[in-house]
Amino acid sequence: MLSLLGMARRAGRLSCGHDAAVEAIVKNRAALCLCSADAADRLERELRHACNFEHKHIPFARLPVSMAALSKAIGTRAAVVTVNDRGFAARLQTLLAQGSSTGKDEDYAENEI
Repeated sequence: MLSLLGMARRAGRLSCGHDAAVEAIVKNRAALCLCSADAADRLERELRHACNFEHKHIPFARLPVSMAALSKAIGTRAAVVTVNDRGFAARLQTLLAQGSSTGKDEDYAENEI
């Protein structure tokens, strides 16, 4: 899952960080909103509200990885990202439903940052 997020970042299909994520949601570019497991509850509430504001219904999920692991995967420090591509978003939702955070993603261990 983290390698797919890294690929989406390199393809220019991610908005990383709070301000960029909220902007993507407001401008209807976001297809999926994700936050790290250790992101603040206030941040999660704010993003969930933004995702459902004015009938947007943008899917939101909490990743089973820390901010450090997410940041290492995408190449920039961020606790929240939006996926701005329907194909990447659909595949990530499938992986999240399967509970896939293992495999090659173990390369992004927290202590390596």
